[in-house]
Amino acid sequence: MDVSFMSFLQSVTSSPVLLITVLLTLGVIFVNGWTDAPNAIATCITTRCMSTRSAIWMSAIFNFLGVFVMTQINSSVASTISNMVDFGGNTREALIALCAALFSIVVYSVGASYFGIPTSESHSLIAGLSGAAIAIQNGIGGINMDEWAKVLYGLVLSLILGFATGWVVCKVVSLVCYRMDRRKTNRFFRGAQIFGAAAMSFMHGAQDGQKFMGVILLSLFLINGQTPEPVAMPVWLMLLCSAVMGIGTSVGGKKIIKSVGMDMVKLEKYQGFSADLSAAFCLLYSSLFGIPVSTTHTKTSAIMGVGAVKRLSSINLGVVKEMVLTWIFTFPGCGLISFIMAKLFITIF
Repeated sequence: MDVSFMSFLQSVTSSPVLLITVLLTLGVIFVNGWTDAPNAIATCITTRCMSTRSAIWMSAIFNFLGVFVMTQINSSVASTISNMVDFGGNTREALIALCAALFSIVVYSVGASYFGIPTSESHSLIAGLSGAAIAIQNGIGGINMDEWAKVLYGLVLSLILGFATGWVVCKVVSLVCYRMDRRKTNRFFRGAQIFGAAAMSFMHGAQDGQKFMGVILLSLFLINGQTPEPVAMPVWLMLLCSAVMGIGTSVGGKKIIKSVGMDMVKLEKYQGFSADLSAAFCLLYSSLFGIPVSTTHTKTSAIMGVGAVKRLSSINLGVVKEMVLTWIFTFPGCGLISFIMAKLFITIF
């Protein structure tokens, strides 16, 4: 399939449904940069290594670089997303269903963000696509279970690997710096945590940017009546998605920064560095092996692992419980909204 920019423009201008689909996808990418990216810099801000404004702009730049660089190294995460569902052979209804899925993601994510609850755009995207596919196929026949299995692996991986890596890295750092002067180590970890936050932002862009590029590729396959297949990711698509995500990040998300970086665990600078480095490593590992994971899951589980080094009671379990409930409700909640909206949109349009 031709995925050049000129071919894309011709398809968009000749198909209003495709235009709406692309605009909704870009809207979801913007919301992702606004609601999900703040997780990457929450610890850096709450340990006062950077001001909120500086951290947000740094995150926006490294989100941009993450999408652009990692997609050229390995774009298998995008392929997983585009192959996850089957919207059937009716191109018009398929695109309408995809619009409904994207619309449900925006509604769900903005609603959660309003209450300052960290959301997983990854899970919202997966739930939205799945709900719409079930609606249009009238059953689970629209779900590619082999690709969905990777999502389940990612769910477990982000929790277990994030927590374990956070605990190990923080424990090693604590042992190495045990007899060192706290003032000197704080100066070092101030700079190290800025590096860690930049790495986390880079990997957030690498993971989540690819997921949404996969959605745009899926819409292009649908409009051309073709079955999704592996293609080289076009540079124009990388630039478009990374730029929109960067703009969304620049808007910020102060409520989410407070929930993740302050309310869950009270962190010192070396702990913030350990959490950022651990989460970035987990995201890098997942991206290289083409496993779509939740950046929110990964970062928050790494923070919990870091907090557990001292004692489990240092973790605010009330905030953790709130987050876990949000994650649990994302799949049925966003999936149900998508299912209803897909049925409604197909009936109306």
